[in-house]
Amino acid sequence: MTGKSQKAKDFIPTPITKIEDTGVPELWLQDLVLKIIYFGGYLTGFEVAERIALPFAGLVEYLLDNLKKDKFVEIRSQSGGIGAGAYQYSITGAGTIRAREALERSQYAGPAPVPISDYNQSIAAQASGRTFITQRLMRQALSGIILSQKTFHQIGPAVNSGTSMFLYGPPGNGKTSIARAIGNMTSAETMFIPFSIYIDGQVVKLFDSVNHELAADPDATSAGTGSLRASNRRDPRWVKIRRPFIVAGGELTMDGLDLVFDETNKFYEAAFQMKANGGIFLIDDFGRQQVRPRDLLNRWIVPLENRIDYLTLHTGRKIEIPFNVLVIFSTNLPPKDLVDEAFLRRMRHKIEIGDPSYEDYREIFKRVAKTKGIEYNDQALAYLLQEWYIKQNRKLRASHPRDICDQILDISSYLSTEPVLNPEMIDLAANAFFVNI
Repeated sequence: MTGKSQKAKDFIPTPITKIEDTGVPELWLQDLVLKIIYFGGYLTGFEVAERIALPFAGLVEYLLDNLKKDKFVEIRSQSGGIGAGAYQYSITGAGTIRAREALERSQYAGPAPVPISDYNQSIAAQASGRTFITQRLMRQALSGIILSQKTFHQIGPAVNSGTSMFLYGPPGNGKTSIARAIGNMTSAETMFIPFSIYIDGQVVKLFDSVNHELAADPDATSAGTGSLRASNRRDPRWVKIRRPFIVAGGELTMDGLDLVFDETNKFYEAAFQMKANGGIFLIDDFGRQQVRPRDLLNRWIVPLENRIDYLTLHTGRKIEIPFNVLVIFSTNLPPKDLVDEAFLRRMRHKIEIGDPSYEDYREIFKRVAKTKGIEYNDQALAYLLQEWYIKQNRKLRASHPRDICDQILDISSYLSTEPVLNPEMIDLAANAFFVNI
C-alpha cells in the first residue's frame, strides 16, 4: 500500500465539541431537535443525541437548554440515569407549532447532516486510499473465473486506474461476475461517509442501508451515554462503510443520475454515482435501459473527463461534487450499435470478454461438476461438444456448464438416479436447455 493509501486510510472525521463545529445553523439544528421530539414523544437527552447523531455534552445539551428557555420543550421527569442527559423532554404547544412549520419545509428528522464542503473534502481525502492491484491479488479475486491470459492482464490495470472500464462481449461469459469479483476485492477497504448532507437548508440523504455495507467501527460508540468518548474520537454524524459497489441495470434512468427530490417528504435522495463515490458503479446490461444509450453516455462525458460531477437541486441550483468512482459499463450488445468513437476515447479501458476456448470450457465444466457433486467424465464432455456444439454450429459460453449441470441435477432428482455425466443424461439436459434461435 502506498503512502497516499495510508493517508486516506487514516482519515477520521474531525471531532466536534460545539455548535459551530457542525457547519449547520443553530436554528436549523433546533428545528431538527423539535421534529425528532415531535415524532418520538417523550425522549431523554441521550435519546435525542442518539437520533440526531451529535454528542450530548456541549451540543445537544446546549440546543435543549435554549429550546427550554424559549418554552418550546419542557422537562417532564428524570429517567433512571444520572445527569442532564437522563432528563426526559416533551414538546410544548409552542414547540408543536414550530415543529409543524419546520415539517412543512422538510420532513427530514434523522441524523444531523454535514455541510457539502465537508463531504467534498472527505471524498478527496479518501480517493487515493484504494490498494493498488497486483497480479497476485487479481488471481485471488478472479480464482473462480476462467479467463484468457490476455483478458486477465487487461483487468488489473483497469481497476488500478480508478476511472472507467468498458466490458463487452457475448452474453454468458462472465462480465457481471468479473465486475462483482472486482467489487468484492475493493470492498475489503473501508471509508467514511456522512448519513446526510446539508446544502443551504436542504438535506440530501446519502447513507443507504441497501447499497452501503457497514464496516466494523470501534469508535462508533453511541451518541448518547457514550457521547463523551465518541466525541473525543470522531464526529458521530459519519458512518464507516466498506467501499461501495453499486449496480444499476435496465431500471436505470436519467433521473437516477441526479438528486431525487421527494415531493412529500421534501428532502433529497443522493444519485447512484454519489452513493458510489470512493468505490465502483456498475452499469449492467448497458444499452437495455429505457433511456437512449447516447443520452446516457452524454451524461457521463464531463464526470469521466474532469472527475467532477454537477447535480441539480429542484430550485435549479447546480452543485459540484467529486467524481471518484470506477465506472464499469457492461454490455452484451455490439459496441458499434451503442457508442461512437468520441465516447470510446473517453473510456480508459476497453476489454472484450469473449467466448471460452474448448480447453477453457473443459476446465469450467470440471470445476462446476465438482462443486455440484456431479461425476465428471472426459468422454461424456467430448460427446457434448461434438453433438451439441460442433454439429449444431453453436457458440461456447462460459455460463453453459453451470446451466447444463443444473439441468442434470433436476433430471437425476426426478429419475431418482445419481447425477452423472453420460451421453444419455447430456441429451436430456441439452434438449431441455438449448433453444434454436
